[in-house]
Amino acid sequence: MLSDGPERKRQLREKLRFRRRHFTANLDDMARLAAFRALPAPLADLVEANDPVAAYVACKGEPDIVPMLTETTLLLPHNEGRIETMDFRRWQPGEPLAKGPWGTAQPSETAERALPGLIFCPLLGFDRSGGRLGQGGGHYDRFFAAHPHILRIGIAWSVQEVDTVPIEPTDAKLDAVLTEQEFIITGDRL
Repeated sequence: MLSDGPERKRQLREKLRFRRRHFTANLDDMARLAAFRALPAPLADLVEANDPVAAYVACKGEPDIVPMLTETTLLLPHNEGRIETMDFRRWQPGEPLAKGPWGTAQPSETAERALPGLIFCPLLGFDRSGGRLGQGGGHYDRFFAAHPHILRIGIAWSVQEVDTVPIEPTDAKLDAVLTEQEFIITGDRL
């Protein structure tokens, strides 16, 4: 699909932020407790085969996936400042986190850099062909472009699915998406 322009993406981001906020605010305690707590079998095998694995610290209604990844070596995104590039650094649950340049939690400056074998990335919207709508900074897309061999798994609530994500030439497709309801293979690399 050709570019739908930045305005279409901006409007879709607003709509999907609202949808995610409303959905998570209305999750009952049992659904919240059960969501993203265990890896589905095919994904568990991928995680084991692609250690270390990059994840993220959830914020603003994003699914919290750290509890389902306790048996693997974890890496988290790290930004040294308000620059275009990011890297990944080792982190273990319970270790302190620093405040990143956009207010996100990230490993300290002294944490060891590492390259993941698989990346679980947050998103605002996705489609079944692997389209991913992120926050708009392009950090993940630039990292994916620099490391095209790394598997990319989007993480989202099911309500974040759309028919078609507006795609631009710099947007990287996902290999799969995990929601609280299903594991969706979107590419041909899995």
